[in-house]
Amino acid sequence: MMMRRILVPLLFVLIAMTLTGCWNRRELNDLAIAVAIGIDKDGENQYQVSVQVVDPGEVAANNRTMTRTPVTFYQARGRTIFEAIRKMTTVSPRPIYSAHLRMLVIGEELAKEGIADALEYMSRYYEHRTDFYITIARETTAASTLKILTHLEAIPANQMYSSLLNSQKQWAPTASITLDQLIMDIVRKGKQPVVTGLRLRGDREKGESRENVEKIASPAHLQYSGMAVFNEDKLVGWLNEGESRGYSFIHNDVHNTVGVLNCPEGGRMTIEVIRSKTTTKARFVNGEPEIHIGIRTEGSIGEVLCKIDLTQKSSIYELEHESAEAIRGFVQKTIHQVQEKYKVDIFGFGDVVHRANPSYWKSVENDWDAVFQKMPVKLDVVVNIRQTGTVSNSFMQEMK
Repeated sequence: MMMRRILVPLLFVLIAMTLTGCWNRRELNDLAIAVAIGIDKDGENQYQVSVQVVDPGEVAANNRTMTRTPVTFYQARGRTIFEAIRKMTTVSPRPIYSAHLRMLVIGEELAKEGIADALEYMSRYYEHRTDFYITIARETTAASTLKILTHLEAIPANQMYSSLLNSQKQWAPTASITLDQLIMDIVRKGKQPVVTGLRLRGDREKGESRENVEKIASPAHLQYSGMAVFNEDKLVGWLNEGESRGYSFIHNDVHNTVGVLNCPEGGRMTIEVIRSKTTTKARFVNGEPEIHIGIRTEGSIGEVLCKIDLTQKSSIYELEHESAEAIRGFVQKTIHQVQEKYKVDIFGFGDVVHRANPSYWKSVENDWDAVFQKMPVKLDVVVNIRQTGTVSNSFMQEMK
């Protein structure tokens, strides 16, 4: 018994001695924490890689008198992206650490040539997580977007991340795409990729200085605009705002948005979409597929700038009909634009056909985009207006 009392503690001591603890830990003070990476094409065989790095001292909560910008910017060129990032050690006093990455911005010119090489590095390197968002710098370079200072968020990459997430939830013509989603859309058959575009608005030079955050109205800002259409890994065109909203409805990505209707007797009205559900099914007619899309939307009246009696059920029914026709219009336009101009299936109709009839899919999967271009798409849209706001008829009618 005495021997057991001695051996058990000794055993625990020996086990503890074999543990190495945090052998691979890295102190924050020894790292340059990257929050955004921008990748551009530089000539035929070179990449220009830009990194937005946090300055911890300038974003600390107790720092009330900032003398420097909260982020810094490093840039290097290389034959590969990894080589360019490692070259940054020649100017950065700390190694670039990418585990906390929020945004990956890819330049439009590179996107036209193909983004597969860029995504290969981002997916392979062990430091990268896959929960960051990807966007395409539209009519500018990725490097330029990473130099713009922002107001509400001290770290510009955080503002880009939050703005993309919120605009998808409350506006709809944007999509927050992660690395895993994008790679899956590139490699699988039956669904081509779509990525949100990012524009630089205003005076770029002032946007890169502290002047951009010292004025109420910033001289320059970043704005998400449209969706980039890809054929595998190559950019082939852009959807405008209405078409991008149509894509979100088809793809069942509408959480909340607003639309403006013309009133029967003139004027306008704003309808807020508070809930929307899209179902997509494939049916076969004479052995050929056709897609049936059902959109069920619930809305509320957000603004009335016309003469209409909202206490009458007939008025509500008319608004529901007009809302459904409006949704049908821009969804149909989106489908026709993609089928006739871009000729690639960004909606995932191929996946729907595959699930409905695997044997048919096997016969067309290698030439699916050609089938997609001619495939009929039927729409069934229903809108129910659940709320009229805190008042029924507008006080403006009493004024008139």
